[in-house]
Amino acid sequence: MSKITGEAFNVGLLRRVFQYVKPYRKIFVWSVILTLLLAVMAPVRPYLIKYTVDNFIMTGDYNNLVIFTLIMLVLLVLQSGIQYSHTLLTNILGQSAIKDLRVDVFNHITKLRLKYFDKTPIGQLITRTVSDLETISDIFSEGLIVIIGDILQVAAIIAVMFYSDWELSIVVLLPMPLLIVATSKFQKAIKSAFQEIRTEVSNLNTFLQEHISGIAIIQYFAREEQEFKKFKQINSRYRDANIRSNWYYSIFFPVVEIISALSMGLLVWWAAKSILTSPMNVTPGTIPEFLLYISMLFRPIRELADKFNTLQMGMVGAERVFNVLDNNEITVNNGTYAPAKMKGAISFEKVWFAYNDDNFVLKDISFDVKAGQTVALVGATGAGKSSTINILNRFYEIKKGTVKVDGVNIDDYELGYLRGKIATVLQDVFLFSDTIFNNITLNDPDITMEEVVDAAKKVGAHDFIERLPGGYQYNVMERGSTLSAGQAQLISFIRALVFNPSILVLDEATSSVDTETEIMIQRAIDNLMFGRTAIVIAHRLSTIQKADLIIVLDKGEIKEKGTHQELLKLNGFYKKLYDLQFNSVGITG
Repeated sequence: MSKITGEAFNVGLLRRVFQYVKPYRKIFVWSVILTLLLAVMAPVRPYLIKYTVDNFIMTGDYNNLVIFTLIMLVLLVLQSGIQYSHTLLTNILGQSAIKDLRVDVFNHITKLRLKYFDKTPIGQLITRTVSDLETISDIFSEGLIVIIGDILQVAAIIAVMFYSDWELSIVVLLPMPLLIVATSKFQKAIKSAFQEIRTEVSNLNTFLQEHISGIAIIQYFAREEQEFKKFKQINSRYRDANIRSNWYYSIFFPVVEIISALSMGLLVWWAAKSILTSPMNVTPGTIPEFLLYISMLFRPIRELADKFNTLQMGMVGAERVFNVLDNNEITVNNGTYAPAKMKGAISFEKVWFAYNDDNFVLKDISFDVKAGQTVALVGATGAGKSSTINILNRFYEIKKGTVKVDGVNIDDYELGYLRGKIATVLQDVFLFSDTIFNNITLNDPDITMEEVVDAAKKVGAHDFIERLPGGYQYNVMERGSTLSAGQAQLISFIRALVFNPSILVLDEATSSVDTETEIMIQRAIDNLMFGRTAIVIAHRLSTIQKADLIIVLDKGEIKEKGTHQELLKLNGFYKKLYDLQFNSVGITG
């Protein structure tokens, strides 16, 4: 694939866009046929008008006048029908192609590593998936096919004009260079304006997405007025970009009208001169014929500039969308190992990991967890606890070392299988705007209501769910806003359990719930960990004292590891953390 550039008519980029037309080639072929028909039919009516005036009106042949009038009416209806079909088909073609492209983009985005989302604003991706894709559909409905049709129509009209009267055609077309120059300058100016509009749309989407998602923080700290000022600035830039584009239009269209009027003036002057000096050179029907030709000629030429910019913006949108598709920050899934059962033994061997190449957050990490055991990771914020579970799921790739599950390198596992066997409960619970049942099953048809209810009872959440309007069909709204933090956490536990994982990861899973709910969850955890390997990240050391292995991390290094009692005897990092927490509890209590 050739490198995509910002040029408007990058052939490689255009060819790639048209790859999405292949499933709809019949619609495309018919669109091209109708385009050719419209171009051929364009000059027919003016020529028939001339013929009717010269041969029937001037001679008083009423019968033939009626017949040719009816022919022109039929031609007009036929032309209108073809135009309707052409517009409909090109729009269907464009929307069908971007539907498939949007599916590919979304599918690709869901496979990108978390590292990509760490540095890419969500609002920008929304713009790529929605607004930029809509500009690509214009390549078909208002861009390339229509441009080709207009060019063919112009060529057909000019050919018929010269066939009808070559001298008059030359006179009428004398202002054409002025139109070409004006169109060229307009096209360049409007292209820059459109690019600025697309940039400001992306900025606006990014700002809105971030600030609406974080509205609670804005209100907690009374930052409404300050953020409103920022929004006004971004919105003003978007307004100014649109005004600039409209300003170019407000200049270009009157210029075209003046040039068109100049052509008509030349037509009248030449026709009058010819009638006075050589009456046989210009017939009465020539004047209405050429008036229609001028109108039909200037309209597509005037619109060509706009359509070229539509095509350009479609190509700019395509470039941005394909840049997302071409991003190779995806987790390579070359593994094929997918055993019938995963036991859950975990081994880290001399693992080094960095989010950025020169800043390691895990340094020479080695530990082993037997199947069915519970390992707890403790340490200060930034010690590397969450990074450990992120690389176990292959959300990020390690720099050096090996991570194994059941003695097999995680790279050798089929990625979907590996992640399907690891259930994670995070501190920050994310719930979709959907029913409780769908948030638990994530729309997996293999999970039954009986399994969901059974898991809910084990967690101790069944009773509160049943009390909600609609029970398991209750809509939790966006991010679970209609549930308390504790209720949302319980839902995430049920979600983890119904997938029957071999490895259970709890990342600060009880830190955001009240004491009563924590006791309920802890009671459920003790039962649910039975027979599963568990990795627990917790600041509250009281929740991990029963762990088979406790690993103390500090600045990405393992400082201590052992059981709760063993670590207390070492009188080191763990003992300091333990004393700090329990002494603080004693003081505040």
